[in-house]
Amino acid sequence: MSPRIKKTFLARFSSDYGMVAALVLLCAYFSWATFQEQHPEGEAAARAVAKTITGTLAKTSTLVIVAKTGLNDMAFAAALDSLLKAADYNVLATLKGDPVFVRQALQAFADSGFTIDAIAATHDYSHAIKNILVRFPAMSGTQVLVAASYRWPIFLLRENLINVVNQIAVIAIIAIGMTMVIITGGIDLSVGSMVALAAVVATRLIVSMGGVHAGAFTMVGAALLAILACGLIGSISGFFITHFNIPPFIATLGWMLVASGIAYLVAGGESIYDLPNSFVWLGRGADLFSIPNAVVLMFALYLAAGFVMSQTVFGRHLYAVGGNAEAARLSGISIKKNLLWVYTISGLMAGLGGIILASQLKSGAPTYGLMYELYVIAAVVVGGASLSGGEGKIMGTLIGALIIAVIQNGMNLTGVESYTQKVVLGLVILGAVLLDKLRGRK
Repeated sequence: MSPRIKKTFLARFSSDYGMVAALVLLCAYFSWATFQEQHPEGEAAARAVAKTITGTLAKTSTLVIVAKTGLNDMAFAAALDSLLKAADYNVLATLKGDPVFVRQALQAFADSGFTIDAIAATHDYSHAIKNILVRFPAMSGTQVLVAASYRWPIFLLRENLINVVNQIAVIAIIAIGMTMVIITGGIDLSVGSMVALAAVVATRLIVSMGGVHAGAFTMVGAALLAILACGLIGSISGFFITHFNIPPFIATLGWMLVASGIAYLVAGGESIYDLPNSFVWLGRGADLFSIPNAVVLMFALYLAAGFVMSQTVFGRHLYAVGGNAEAARLSGISIKKNLLWVYTISGLMAGLGGIILASQLKSGAPTYGLMYELYVIAAVVVGGASLSGGEGKIMGTLIGALIIAVIQNGMNLTGVESYTQKVVLGLVILGAVLLDKLRGRK
């Protein structure tokens, strides 16, 4: 392989897989940094304790299950009770409450002459139970059984990984439209304000048409109207850019202020509440394998957008416009029409992001989306798109968004203060832009 071909191959490989490698390395580092002892919770803890009991205690043993009133503890108690009864074990009682309640219940059992062979509890409750048993000499032989601990990175816990993706879902969805805009050589600073606009328009409509009693049709209709309103603002921005030759930075900056002002007017400067409980379905629901609905929607949109950008004429035209607008025009590509579409799509994606955010928080507020445009642009740039236009991939943007999410989550887990996190994220963005410029020189 000649040096020139080798250099080209390495440059292409770095461009296609460099960000993936960076994401893997970040995950590996934070996995190492958060590697520590873990204690099973909920149903997992129940299965572990049930296995210990069935393997060490006779079925004639008298058992008591103890748990606090938290969701995980209640799940532990219910699952363990079901497992033990299915195995024909004698569960004397399931005690759910604070240590005072448990002590009183055990006192009653002791006074009644009951012999308790073992008490099953969660790890964080076991120490309190042992202290209580010290007060009852008759129960000195009672075992306190808990699920065995294991060592595993906090970062790689399923709950944390889902949290990482869920927290970046809104940013990542908005970044789809921003990627198309940046590929054409433009930029859209209005997306953050449109997040707020969509949130307050949708919630205001829902409140005015039933509030907490609003039905699914009302909520879907309000959400669609809010998203379309943001799409309209995006198309107006595109019109100003294409027909009046206003720089995208200035045009979208102006509409950023307009959208923000409208959001404050619609909301009256206050947050909007009184929404139906079902309104949180999109933002908090998790119907597919316990994966948040917002995350499922995010991946579906990325698959669709990736197909559009790589397999359709529209996608190829966007790359042509961003790479060399004059050459694209001479080739018969309608630059104005394509730019109008990308800014409209950017507005629609921002509107959808606003609906998801409102659903997650079960409210709408004109303060939503603050600084989102910067995080969205950062995700696109970190994902490998060039601010000069003509380069970038939809899936690269997803990787960029995940890199930002992993850095934020990892720093939170390792105790890095918020001010330092901003410094780190800023340096990451600067590094990504620097790499883009260095690639351009080569």
